[in-house]
Amino acid sequence: MKIVTFGEIMLRLSKHGAMRLTQGNSFDANYGGSEANVAVSLAMLGDDVEYVTRVPDNAIGEAALMHLREYGVDVRHSVKGGKRLGTYYFEPSAAMRSSRVVYDRDDSAFNTLSFGDIDWAPILKEVGLFHCSGITCATSQAALDTTMDAVRRAFESGVELTCDINYRGNLWKYPGANARKALDELMQYSSFIFGDQNEWYVASGLDPIPFTALDESYQFDLDAYRRYFDRLHKMFPRAERMLMAHRNQLSFQHHVNAGVLWVNGEIYTSRIYDIRPIVDQMGVGDAWVAAFIHARHRWPDDDRHCLEFSTAAASLKNTVPGDQNLVSEQEILAAMQGGNGRIDR
Repeated sequence: MKIVTFGEIMLRLSKHGAMRLTQGNSFDANYGGSEANVAVSLAMLGDDVEYVTRVPDNAIGEAALMHLREYGVDVRHSVKGGKRLGTYYFEPSAAMRSSRVVYDRDDSAFNTLSFGDIDWAPILKEVGLFHCSGITCATSQAALDTTMDAVRRAFESGVELTCDINYRGNLWKYPGANARKALDELMQYSSFIFGDQNEWYVASGLDPIPFTALDESYQFDLDAYRRYFDRLHKMFPRAERMLMAHRNQLSFQHHVNAGVLWVNGEIYTSRIYDIRPIVDQMGVGDAWVAAFIHARHRWPDDDRHCLEFSTAAASLKNTVPGDQNLVSEQEILAAMQGGNGRIDR
C-alpha cells in the first residue's frame, strides 16, 4: 500500500548540551517537520511512502529532499519555488527549565505556497492512505486550501484518510485563520485521528481526562475514557479509530508515556513506559502516528497489538537524537518485550 504525507520540511538548528539559544557559537543541524517525520518513520518500517512539499529551488532545498531520499522516501512530486527553507531553533530543557522552540518560517517556500502549485491527480493514483496534520493547515490559507483539496479528492477516490490534530497555537496567524473550524473539517474526513489531551480539547471543546501517572502502576479509568470517546465519535462520526497520546513530564529527563485507543466503542490502553533519561523529545507524536499507520496494515485484526506497537515506537523516539524515529520494526517489537539496552551482537 502506498502512503502519501503532505507538509513542510524545515531545517532544525539545535544548541549543544544544555546551552541556551543565546549561548555558544554553533548549532547542530537536522531536518524536521511533522509529516516529514512520519514519512521517514514509515520508510524505516519498510512502507512505500511519498512525501509532498515545496522547497526553494536552490542547494538548501535540494539538500532537504536528498535527506528524505536517503531514508527511502519518494519525493518525486515535491515542487520547488519560493525564497527559503523554513527553519526552527531548538533549545533543550535542563532541570526545571523547559525546552524552547523559535520558528523562523515566514516567507518560506512552503509558507508562500499558492493554491494549484501541487497537482494532486498524479499523486493520488494508486494511493492507499493520505496523511496530513493541523500544522500544515496552520501555515497559510493556501496551504489549508491545498490540504483540503487533496483530502476531498482522496476521499472521493476511496483513499483512507488519517490526521494528526497537531495544534500549534502560535502558527494560526494568517488573516481569517480559524483553527477550530479548519481542524473540524479535516477530522470529519478522517478514519483515524491522533492527538494528545490538549489537542483533543482544542478540537472538541471537551475537557480531557487527567493523566497523572508517576510510574507503571497507574490505572486507567476505562469507563471515563469510553464515555469521553463516545462523545467525540458523535462529533467525528467517520472516525473508526481515535488515539490519545499521554506524556507526563516528571522532569526534563524523566517522562511517563502511554496511549489510549478507541475502536468502535471499545477502549484499549497501552503499557506505561517509564523513560529516563530522555535524549530528544521532539517528534515523539510523529513516531506514534507513523507506527500506528504501519501496524494497522501489518496486523489489521489486532488493535491492541497496534496500540502497543505505536506506544513502544513513540517511547523509543525519546532515545533518538533529532526529529525522526530511526528505528526498525524489529527494534520496536523487542522494546515491547522489555528490551533492556544490552549489546546486540
